[in-house]
Amino acid sequence: MESKSSRLESFLQNPPKALWTMALPIVAGMLVQTLFNVIDIMFIGWVGADEITAVAFVSPLFFIIIGLAVGLGAGVTATIAQYIGKKDKESADKVANQTILIGLVITLFLTILGEFFAKDLMTLLGAEGEILNIALSYLKILIYGIGLVVFSLFFRAILAGEGETKIPMYIGLFGTIMNLILDPIFIFTLDLKVPGAAIATVLSQFLMVVAYIYYIFIKKSTYLSFRFPDFQFNKPILSKIFQIGIPSSLSMLIISFGQVVMNRILINYSNEAVAAYQVVSRLDMLIFIPILGIAISLTTIVGMFYGAQEFEKLRGIVAYGLRHATILTLLLVIVLYISASKILPLFSENQDVIAIGVTYLKIIVLVYPFVGYSVICSRICQALGKGVPLLVTTITRVLLITAPLSYYFYIIQKPIEYVWYAQVIAIIFAALISYIWMRYYFKKFAIV
Repeated sequence: MESKSSRLESFLQNPPKALWTMALPIVAGMLVQTLFNVIDIMFIGWVGADEITAVAFVSPLFFIIIGLAVGLGAGVTATIAQYIGKKDKESADKVANQTILIGLVITLFLTILGEFFAKDLMTLLGAEGEILNIALSYLKILIYGIGLVVFSLFFRAILAGEGETKIPMYIGLFGTIMNLILDPIFIFTLDLKVPGAAIATVLSQFLMVVAYIYYIFIKKSTYLSFRFPDFQFNKPILSKIFQIGIPSSLSMLIISFGQVVMNRILINYSNEAVAAYQVVSRLDMLIFIPILGIAISLTTIVGMFYGAQEFEKLRGIVAYGLRHATILTLLLVIVLYISASKILPLFSENQDVIAIGVTYLKIIVLVYPFVGYSVICSRICQALGKGVPLLVTTITRVLLITAPLSYYFYIIQKPIEYVWYAQVIAIIFAALISYIWMRYYFKKFAIV
């Protein structure tokens, strides 16, 4: 069967085709995941304002969990890809086995933490009174779906490591459709309200994990093999996963913390400034899905080519990926700059929010190509087995430049535009640092 053979040879024959074959399902899968989240919040919003506020208090906890799983997943993807490139299937299989073990440990730890400290965590985040009660009714059910979220992301990372991105897209679409069906049944028909939304989410995640288990363990359609006798901790392989995964997870936590800091600074200007920042940030997330698709695909392809010592093809696909990401972001810059005043009213009717948001969007879009460069160069470093560059770049951008410079501009009473300029400066520096790191490793590993 073709699915049981490595994709390395086909990737080497036509790297650009391999890039788009992987990237397009990743982009579609991310859009589906965004739709999953939008559907959830839409139905909860129909219940009431308190309910949506309560869910907002739970969201940061799950962002942290997703950040942890996605970060470690990046380490899994890169490590598997490298071993496949070296034609060392046994070690690639061991990485997949270790990933399952890591998932079990994380699930056990987070479930116990949530069961015993849910109320303390919600109180710490600022929930109180009726909002606290609603948030707890939501969180207490979601706790039992933590492992499902972790394993869903880990299975996706394992499959990405061998170059399979279509199956996660199909499973993600299946989960979204199930959530769309189950949400109104549990929230409105059974009148369970917010707990009903949590039940629908957990059931949808459960069905997604069952689909992954069927595809991987029962149908056995993957190149990688899972052998239960191999399910014991392997320190060298765990070390390789963590070298990439832990810095990546920490980077996501820092980004989350940076959002909190920016909200605290912007609230000093106005509530509308915070709202405008949040709207444009969500637009950013949607817009950069195609760039992330290219970056994640490059993680697998560069990892395989590096493992296979195919350095000429590695350099070629990196140049190709950077070039097309830049063209794509430049097109987005033109479209968004021209249509900014038409896009923002779709998200808010408040004229102050629209005015601030349009100004912010027109400033920040100008450095979108630098964001693309930064993301892709950091991912390439991960593919080479180096996770620290992403962490250093994130710390520099968020903690060393954006936060202190934005606060400084507020202290000296500069207008809000200067806060946006602080982000522009930080993004340009981050792109330069990422590119320098990538070039450094290319020379160190004799790729150039």
